[in-house]
Amino acid sequence: MITTTVPPHAHSQAIRVFSFSSGKGGVGKTNIVTNLALAMTRLGARVLVLDADLGLANIDVLLGLAPKYNIKHVLSGEKRLRDVLVEGPEGFLILPAGSGVPELVALTSEEKMVLMDELEELEELIDIMLIDTAAGISDTVLYFNAAAQKRIVIVTPEPTSITDAYALIKVLANRHQVKNFSILVNWCRDREEAIKVYRQLSQVADRFLDSISLDLLGFIPKDDKLPRAVLRQRAVLDLYPDSDAGKSLEQIAQNLLNEEIEEGADGNIKFFWRNLLRLPA
Repeated sequence: MITTTVPPHAHSQAIRVFSFSSGKGGVGKTNIVTNLALAMTRLGARVLVLDADLGLANIDVLLGLAPKYNIKHVLSGEKRLRDVLVEGPEGFLILPAGSGVPELVALTSEEKMVLMDELEELEELIDIMLIDTAAGISDTVLYFNAAAQKRIVIVTPEPTSITDAYALIKVLANRHQVKNFSILVNWCRDREEAIKVYRQLSQVADRFLDSISLDLLGFIPKDDKLPRAVLRQRAVLDLYPDSDAGKSLEQIAQNLLNEEIEEGADGNIKFFWRNLLRLPA
């Protein structure tokens, strides 16, 4: 079980925004985001998960939730943001985006300002926002990554996963001048295999991309407790907190919370949404 806590000064720091992406589907991205949200909540952080997976409703399925509304209803004026938020296990919040995601990049200036006003209230509610993007390199995936403060690419040891992860990194680097990425290796045998995957990505990036920095955030080992938890629509940290996968997730959550915000970095919610919606600062 987690015994450490979020630093006492955390609630006074700028809100940190982490995006989680993968070159291909089926690498466990949504499962990881869900469990990290729970782990961070247990550590004392106030967490919001933005489910930006284009209506696939993976977080809903994983947790057995059935949101009635998503961000599309906020954009249309039918609902206020607080009416759309869903509470996850032990109190972390979920903002279902779903089918409203593509519309975020096609709003009028007036609609953008209305959304910004709605989102401003989140600044008093959360410390951390985790973005669960769709897999692949669609425009919306790229927009969310470019706007986030820290970008985490999830990969497995499968060759296709490694190849597609590199493709995602390459597009973000070339189109959006993103230079820093954290690599999280899922479903691997041990740390040695995770390091091997990380080195494969690093070597290709160093060879073909300029000034790219990759760091190894951590790894999650193969663990039959993960699919068991999914079948029961529960987080693995809820059902099997002492499992190998659960312990790894706890450590990754702690590492993310312990990271220092870069000097001059602006991680508040308005900054993120201005980047995403291309509003003037």
